[in-house]
Amino acid sequence: GSQRVVELHGKAPVIPCVSCGKEWPPDDIVKRLDAGDEAPDCDACGAPLKSRTISFGQAMPAREMAEAAELSATADVYLAIGSSLAVEPAASFPRVAKGHGAALVILNKTPTPLDDYADLVINAPIGETLTAVLAHLGLADVVGVPTDGPMGTKEKTD
Repeated sequence: GSQRVVELHGKAPVIPCVSCGKEWPPDDIVKRLDAGDEAPDCDACGAPLKSRTISFGQAMPAREMAEAAELSATADVYLAIGSSLAVEPAASFPRVAKGHGAALVILNKTPTPLDDYADLVINAPIGETLTAVLAHLGLADVVGVPTDGPMGTKEKTD
């Protein structure tokens, strides 16, 4: 299986300046906001700061889109987890995978437009479901998932 996670919508481990690229940890920006700075600007060049995430209306990153298309077309099994599968262009990737012969599994709390197209649909809470799957496969300890408590999977013995 693929070890790659393609982050189509970006990530926010740092908050960069849109002009000079200087970066801050998100906690530093939150402190500035809490102190009353309504829209923190770069202290080096004065330009705005913006997380590395994609908002509606912004172009999707070309490299990540191409990689996601390639991985989708070569997948044996495609897991669509926690997505409405309603917003394009990313919603097309499960169709690409299925069209190239992959089994399509959808795990989402609510139904999606691709449910009838999928090989397996699970409408359930994601965290609880994946925790149970890892425990069933004997992998919970390997990835550090608790197997007891509110999200755990150990059966009660009373």
